[in-house]
Amino acid sequence: MPSIKFAGKSFDLPRSQLARMSLGVVFLLFGLVGFLPIVGFWMIPVGLIILSYDVPFLRRQTRRLSVWWGRRRQKKDGHSGKDPA
Repeated sequence: MPSIKFAGKSFDLPRSQLARMSLGVVFLLFGLVGFLPIVGFWMIPVGLIILSYDVPFLRRQTRRLSVWWGRRRQKKDGHSGKDPA
């Protein structure tokens, strides 16, 4: 079963590609009206992550962002990621 990780948690996605794409688009649209109660701007990145499961361009961009964020956190924590030898 397809799943995504967001904010340290794993979420299962529908098996149907059409359902996943629809869910991603719905999250994006609701995220655009994030100033309203209940929905929020947090729905935009979640929608993009859901869509990235099926859209290669978004998958590459999500992976780039993930690598960049990981490297940024390593620098902030003082880890170089290299062996001290």
